[in-house]
Amino acid sequence: MTRPTLVFLHALGASSREWDLVRRHLPDHPCLALDLSGFGERACDGYADVAAMADNLADTIRAERMTACVLVGHSMGGKIVTLVAARATAGEEGLAGILGVVLVTASPPAPEPIEDDRRAQMIDWVADGQVARDDAETFVDTNCAAPLPDRLREQAIADVERASREAWLGWLERGSRQDWTAHVGKVGIPALILAGAEDGDLGEAAQRKLNLPHYPNGTVVTIDGAAHLIPYEQPEALAKAIAGHSNAVAAASLPAGFVRLLGSDRVSRRTRSAMLARTRPVSQEASGWSDAELELVAVLIAQVLPDCGIDHELARRVGAAIQGPGDGWRFADLPPDPVAWTRGLATLDRITGGFAGLSGDAQRNWLQRIDARETAIADDPDYLSPAQMVLWFADVRAEIVRQWMATPAAMAAIGYDGFAVGGDGPRKQGYTRTAADDIDQWQHAPETTA
Repeated sequence: MTRPTLVFLHALGASSREWDLVRRHLPDHPCLALDLSGFGERACDGYADVAAMADNLADTIRAERMTACVLVGHSMGGKIVTLVAARATAGEEGLAGILGVVLVTASPPAPEPIEDDRRAQMIDWVADGQVARDDAETFVDTNCAAPLPDRLREQAIADVERASREAWLGWLERGSRQDWTAHVGKVGIPALILAGAEDGDLGEAAQRKLNLPHYPNGTVVTIDGAAHLIPYEQPEALAKAIAGHSNAVAAASLPAGFVRLLGSDRVSRRTRSAMLARTRPVSQEASGWSDAELELVAVLIAQVLPDCGIDHELARRVGAAIQGPGDGWRFADLPPDPVAWTRGLATLDRITGGFAGLSGDAQRNWLQRIDARETAIADDPDYLSPAQMVLWFADVRAEIVRQWMATPAAMAAIGYDGFAVGGDGPRKQGYTRTAADDIDQWQHAPETTA
């Protein structure tokens, strides 16, 4: 499996160089560290507002044709990463390859919690021009839990000194104060949210309060021995955390050609957003299953779709569908779907003496007996009768296959591209060639299937 590209955005007063040590600990991961406007090699570009920086990141992802990437944002860069992740969740063209997010002591979509006196002090530092040496030293030293080694400290100070005055002021006076909370909403992309154990304004409490609520699939982790400049203070620990998250989300990656097609103008925002949502984790709470029920459904999946094996993620997805609006119909002899599934699973477990613990062959034999209307529990309202179990097991097979087939991974595996026939323009592209084995040129894209 190809590892996702790690795209790094730095903090206020820093540059892409702050990631040098972190990247050395990630030798097997493709990395791209960017300078934001007004900092590092782009200091002469001056100030770009938050929206412009987000546009620049999104345009870079499109220009690099990234089909699998994880966005890593430190402090100021974290706010930009969250904005772009929200745009990807909403189905923006060209961003379908964003698999994960890592926020490092990140500025939130809400106004950043900076004490008024400290904000005023940092603004005063550039009253007569760029940040002076003494003030740059103060900025670096007060943002570290312990003094940095001389070489790293000098590098961090030099980046602060060369930062554009306009960009420095623009962030402190405007960018950090902007409230994008409503615009961001909920971002389904899995996120690792890191906080320095000794960070003040943007420590663990702030991350849980201001960033975590935007990420239903987010986890907060504290890095010991660090304050705010974690890439300098604890590069190895940070790299390990990033690599772990990248490896975890890589399982959701799709063939490159499929991602390019999904991210193209042939697909509407609404369709793209819905399909990408199906690549992201479903919580057990959303599924409505207990631990025992989840295990039962996962084992049933292995019988219905042997190539999938025991699949807990698909089981949670099935549960969420059952608890949701449903598919619009049910057998008249069965109760509503949530009730029918609860009783069906209970019946299956009781008549088999523990279905999940049986061998595969034994499980198959029991399901064949159920399908032949040979076994169940009659005349008990908490269970299903033989006639009901036949209907329930038919619905089980249909729902499992329906939820599997709805995933982009399944579509890629079978080469399905029917989602790519109508973008957001006034005229839908559709198909030109419709005869058997006579396909359109756009369908020839390499790597559209797994």
